[in-house]
Amino acid sequence: MRFIEKITSQQNMRQAIEQVKKNKGAPGVDKMTVDELDHYFNQHGHSLVQEIRSMTYRPKTVKRVYIPKPDGKQRPLGIPSVVDRVVQQATAQQLSRIFDVHFSESSYGFRPNRSAHQAIEKVLDYLNEGYEWLIDMDIEKYFDTVHHDKLISTLRERVKDRETLHLIRVFLKAGIMENGFVRPNETGVPQGGPLSPILANIYLDKLDKELEARGLYFVRYADDTDIFVKSERAANRVMKSITSWIERKLFLRVNVTKTKV
Repeated sequence: MRFIEKITSQQNMRQAIEQVKKNKGAPGVDKMTVDELDHYFNQHGHSLVQEIRSMTYRPKTVKRVYIPKPDGKQRPLGIPSVVDRVVQQATAQQLSRIFDVHFSESSYGFRPNRSAHQAIEKVLDYLNEGYEWLIDMDIEKYFDTVHHDKLISTLRERVKDRETLHLIRVFLKAGIMENGFVRPNETGVPQGGPLSPILANIYLDKLDKELEARGLYFVRYADDTDIFVKSERAANRVMKSITSWIERKLFLRVNVTKTKV
């Protein structure tokens, strides 16, 4: 089966519908609720699948909302329509099957059978082994600044299916509605949809592989990365080197005020 056929298979779509209903969540710009999904897919499911496979499907704009952060600032979230959430969920399920097995053992965020508690336990292991100096990396506005072309080229390494890559790109490019106005989305993976966590991990897996190639001990949870070394001198050297690598290779900006030894 082509990858797009796996995404749009009856079994995978049904699983995605049930997951979106289970997650509940607010309606998107069209005000449709999760309670209306079964009726919608009974009526329009077949034509929706045909649109996805023929690359004519276009997701609705994403509704922008803000939630408070502990530091008093606000975190932007994007709420896709419930139908778009189902398509995203169906895509994420299949991407996870082929990418997750290749992810680093040191990556803990948004992965099946992995948790923040496991990440903390690994941190304690490194500290107890004498790796008591750590670099606390902070990527500035990570989810808002992911480079679309770089992400698609990374996906293409394992997904050769042009319909699937097209589907992901139209999700990335879906406009954002805020205060009644729609603006285009040229960079980033808006937080709030089912697809953003797996795409975030696929993008930062390049960082994981680089840290592993350098023989460094680290723990990553989504866009938060801690790297462990045995001296302050090594920590400062690694921080400078990895910061440069992230900005050159991933086109991301490291927050120099929050990234610290």
